[in-house]
Amino acid sequence: MTLQENMQKIEEIIAQGPYQDDWISLQNHTIPDWFTQSRFGIFIHWGVYSVPAFANEWYPRNMYRIGTPEFEHHVKEHGPQDIFGYQDFIPLFKAENFVPESWVRLIQESGARYIVPVAEHHDGFQMYQSSLSHWNAFEMGPHRDIIKELRQESEKENLVFGVSSHRAEHWFYFGPGRDFDSDIKEPLTRNDLYWPAMPGGESPSISCQPEPHREFLEDWLVRTCELIDLHRPKLLYFDWWIEHQAFKPYLKKLAAYYYNRATEWKEQVVICYKHDAFVFGSALFDIERGQCSEAKTFPWQTDTSVSLNSWCYTNKNQYRKASEIICDLIDIVSKNGNLLLNIGPKADGTITEKEVSILHEIGNWLKINGEAVYGTRPWRKYGEGPTPVIDGHFSDHIKKEFTSADIRYTVKGEYLYATVLQCSSEGEYHFTLLSDLGADSQYKGLIESIELLGSPEQCIWKRDKTALHISLKIQSDYPIVFKIKMG
Repeated sequence: MTLQENMQKIEEIIAQGPYQDDWISLQNHTIPDWFTQSRFGIFIHWGVYSVPAFANEWYPRNMYRIGTPEFEHHVKEHGPQDIFGYQDFIPLFKAENFVPESWVRLIQESGARYIVPVAEHHDGFQMYQSSLSHWNAFEMGPHRDIIKELRQESEKENLVFGVSSHRAEHWFYFGPGRDFDSDIKEPLTRNDLYWPAMPGGESPSISCQPEPHREFLEDWLVRTCELIDLHRPKLLYFDWWIEHQAFKPYLKKLAAYYYNRATEWKEQVVICYKHDAFVFGSALFDIERGQCSEAKTFPWQTDTSVSLNSWCYTNKNQYRKASEIICDLIDIVSKNGNLLLNIGPKADGTITEKEVSILHEIGNWLKINGEAVYGTRPWRKYGEGPTPVIDGHFSDHIKKEFTSADIRYTVKGEYLYATVLQCSSEGEYHFTLLSDLGADSQYKGLIESIELLGSPEQCIWKRDKTALHISLKIQSDYPIVFKIKMG
């Protein structure tokens, strides 16, 4: 089908309803129950950019930016860009040790309830078989439909399957390669990997010029709708640049198409967006590498990575501690959010021992304490304690020194879960003071019983006007959870 024929098909699906391509209609869509019940998912950045394994997933762009470490590294290790360009990494992306069953099993062991692999990153290389471009993993590199294999295995194991598209940034991504003698040469057509390689400056903004033209925007929409039809994802994630003003009419068409398809298929789906790309209430708000400082009345999501310096695998990744990620998970859930945690496999399809260890630690904690996470709702107050959480994007590099006075609350049925983010460090006895449950606090109800999840130790507790006091014999390097039965 031609681009125009694909666009006509999209318009026909939109016209059939029930969702139309206007914000009022799209605001009638609701966030699915499976999403708010799951609370924890795994993101996967894996592609050709995993082959150089240098700096981060923006290597494909920065290797063409004169003066960057990536540029210098590329020339030194692989040769000049006119001799060895980014596309020459594709045959080296063999995925020879990729076993989807092992990936899905690890994700299940982590306690995650949904999986979101990157279907197409900024580099324009699709990780699935496509009728719209030959630059995909089925026809090149691994010669496997990676997304299809992961979807099929996830469905077997009852993991909710989603995908992410970062295609929007492809507009400017390879632009620097035009500034010197490289393999990015005119004429470029839509059939080329590097097309359109437009100017984007040092740090492309959402108002940068020239803005995406009609052919690129229609190509973006058709690619995304093909991805929807091929794999029927229940979650569709977009990176930041779709908020550029040129995308606005196409975002409405995309959402209407996706929601109408989901209605036809009797599926509950969700679109994740950043900043103000979508009108509030028409999709789900996502915060990249950051959190909310206060609880929200609406569902939301944080996406972050086990590595602080990169979303993809590099040989110098700086990994976070599992205990820190668990603290963030609890803080996010207490504020009505979900955590989408990223891993970055190696080019051969193996997952690093460090990432495996982190996911197992999180999974072991959730096996004991998961009832304080899955299917819970925020309480009347998300928590208490002295340690601040910075609001907004790109704050996960700020280390939070949680104490035993930092508590987070979640609720399910008649049970209130009080998670202490840092166990007492002095001696073998842990003492918790919950001021939000004092007899003179807003909560005036009875407390029938208290237990520590995963422990046979009996909790000693009393309640006075100022607080609920709990003490017991326990030492832990991870957050501990008190299950409080409310009267």
